Amino acid sequence: MPKPRRPAPTSGVAPTSGVAPASGTVLVGGGGPQGGPPVAPPARARPAAAPPGDRRWPPLRPVRPSGWWCDAALAACVVALTVALARGALLEFDVGVRDWVLAHRHPAPWWSARVLNFLGQGGLVLVPVCVGLAGWLARRTRSARPLLPVVGAFLLGYATVGPLKLLLDRGYPRNTELAHPERLFSDPVGGLAYPSGHAVNAVLWYAVAMLLVAGLRRAYARPPLSAATRRTIRVLPPVVVSCTTVYLAFHWVTDAVAGVLLGLLLARLWARVDWDALPLPARLGDWRRPAGL
Repeated sequence: MPKPRRPAPTSGVAPTSGVAPASGTVLVGGGGPQGGPPVAPPARARPAAAPPGDRRWPPLRPVRPSGWWCDAALAACVVALTVALARGALLEFDVGVRDWVLAHRHPAPWWSARVLNFLGQGGLVLVPVCVGLAGWLARRTRSARPLLPVVGAFLLGYATVGPLKLLLDRGYPRNTELAHPERLFSDPVGGLAYPSGHAVNAVLWYAVAMLLVAGLRRAYARPPLSAATRRTIRVLPPVVVSCTTVYLAFHWVTDAVAGVLLGLLLARLWARVDWDALPLPARLGDWRRPAGL
């Protein structure tokens, strides 16, 4: 009479069957029911994806450097510089630079600086160029969205630079009718020197132009601009405009510094907006489609 077989062990070790478990399989307990083959733990359920229309308001994009600390630092620098000027700091430096450039004027560098200074001219150069680029991209993509960054940049500049100029009443370096045009609140009639609007334009509007050019290159399936080209466009115009506007005695040095700082702050705020996600009126129909901005 044959002897009965012993039951399979259930001590937590799987019985040897000649087939190795798949890599990454975790053995649970002593195997399946009744000492059967081991089973893997149940897979974790993936979180449900957000619905396509569920977007955060306002729709924001990341900027570099990330976080709001850089925006706060730029705003603090503008405020600190303004307070320092109001208390009389840096005024002798501004006057010294003004006197030097007036004493070293020559026709060739003066005319060169005069031409290069148009790189920061907003109303006559930068705004029309950006409007033209936006219209081109809008026609190519059949979308009204390329106009939004232009309108946004204009409103940002209009709401900040203009009120500061009117509030601080700083005289221009070439104003010889004032005893101390370098002081804030020295020219309530025509003092609009601080901060330099050209310097703000050289930062903000070149950011707008780069966004529109990038959209056009995507629309025509062209490769994006190189990092070196983008860096040159962002750095060279503010430097050239700041130097030329001081050499031409259109602005004090601190006017240009405040303009660059304020321009960087406005450009960061402007760049945070996701222009392709902003809601538009329903009557625009298909012209609300994204434009690749």
